[in-house]
Amino acid sequence: MKINVVTIFPGYFSSPLEVSLVGKARREGRIDVRLVDLRAHGKGRHRQVDDAPFGGGAGMVMMIEPLAAALDPLADTHRILFSAAGTVLTQSHLDRWSELDELTLVCGRYEGVDERVAEHLVDEEISLGDYVLLGGEVAALAVIEGVTRLLPGVVGNPESIRTESFRNGLVEEPQYTRPAEFRGWRVPDVLLSGDHAAIARWREEQRRARTARRRGRPEAPPGP
Repeated sequence: MKINVVTIFPGYFSSPLEVSLVGKARREGRIDVRLVDLRAHGKGRHRQVDDAPFGGGAGMVMMIEPLAAALDPLADTHRILFSAAGTVLTQSHLDRWSELDELTLVCGRYEGVDERVAEHLVDEEISLGDYVLLGGEVAALAVIEGVTRLLPGVVGNPESIRTESFRNGLVEEPQYTRPAEFRGWRVPDVLLSGDHAAIARWREEQRRARTARRRGRPEAPPGP
């Protein structure tokens, strides 16, 4: 899979792309991440990529011309702009994107991006959540990691992906490991019972109860 990242800070990605499963996937050729330096398409001697907004207001806005120059050669890819005003990222987005051959991630900065970019030059506008960061680089890294782990052969045990949080709309159940007791805090007895049917029922109950508590949604109805 190919992922292009349009950014004014290519160096931001140096370390994260070298470590953990993302680094391993790159070394094995399962994913190819290409950094596109937006400054290379900037205007004038100073490679300008931002300007004051029409109508006045605080901050600067990323200009459409450098972004168009960077994105036009990538018109055949699925292009995603990161913006605080975008649709909130979910696991279903990552599932869908992991099936594509090539993605282009556009990292916004400053006060925002010229709206014509969202309207004409990208396919989706995505936000990590209802809060503001300095730019879209963190979101791009989140998408790279979230998509990479779904690619065949990246995660050692595929079963862990099938049963993880947000499958069937539920968060994952609590997890425990040795020792069975620490400072008087015991692992639930059912997990030590060896009764696989009881353990499966307990895990399903925990997923539903946890989702209701932590996501403010009613417990999902029992499965068939």
